[in-house]
Amino acid sequence: FVSSQVEILDWETKKQLCFLDKVEPNATIREIRLMIHKLYPRWYPARQSIKLDPKGKSLRDEEILQHLPVGTTATLYFKDLGPQIGWTTVFLIEYTGPLFIYFLFYFRMTFVYGLDERFTSSPHPVVNLACICHSFHYIKRLIETVFVHRFSRGTMPLRNIVKNCLYYWGFAAWLAYYINHPLYTPPSYGKKQINFAVIMFLLCEAGNFSIHVALSDLRRNGSKTRKIPYPTKNPFTWLFFFVSCPNYTYEVGSWISFTIMTQCVPVGLFTLLCFIQMTVWAKDKHCTYLREFKDYPSHRMPIIPFLL
Repeated sequence: FVSSQVEILDWETKKQLCFLDKVEPNATIREIRLMIHKLYPRWYPARQSIKLDPKGKSLRDEEILQHLPVGTTATLYFKDLGPQIGWTTVFLIEYTGPLFIYFLFYFRMTFVYGLDERFTSSPHPVVNLACICHSFHYIKRLIETVFVHRFSRGTMPLRNIVKNCLYYWGFAAWLAYYINHPLYTPPSYGKKQINFAVIMFLLCEAGNFSIHVALSDLRRNGSKTRKIPYPTKNPFTWLFFFVSCPNYTYEVGSWISFTIMTQCVPVGLFTLLCFIQMTVWAKDKHCTYLREFKDYPSHRMPIIPFLL
């Protein structure tokens, strides 16, 4: 690679957006993004997708120009991803909503259930327990967002935040309405069912947190290089022996236990949708591991040991 010229074309129209001259051969894609940003201030780096082919995948920030399969003059394709929002902000918004929305129903606000005398009676103990568990789950998520998670991609399209909030906030309201309803009936098997579910819930929450810490430790030095996650001395991480995404396994387990605890149909439906979505994510991540690592453990499954 001897050329120091880079042509940037629009990925859709194939028209030239700019021509970068005197680009160092060892320049990274991130540095090229910054050059484009200097010419087009509205397209900040996180908003840019740079590709070798219009229909191909976006190049990573750390990729070096001279290592790419380009000709004398490098031709790269640009796509505007639209306004972006940081993942930390996304998670804080998504998880704060359910936390406070649930309390509107737990405290039986008059605009929700009305002023009927029956609706002022003390709730069943499991209702209080469900509120504690639901709040604990989302407080844990908020803590992880601030102190544990390390994001390989810093942002997502701003338009997606509305869709995500509708999902999390809407389901939180639906679950809370039925669980805290004055006519709510407790689980069929009473304390035994509730106690079993609480223990299961706490174990899954602990497991989920342990996996997130283990994944975070893989990028402790700030590196974005993907590594194979392996079990640590923490017994909760031993699920890595069997699945690629045990954090999703534990997450689904938490919601299954919450369903058993509350014996509430909306919670069960939410759990089913969570399982479907997380299975899709787990399969995608599992395929990525298999594609990137030739020595990836062959016995691992995406989300459920030995099955799925």
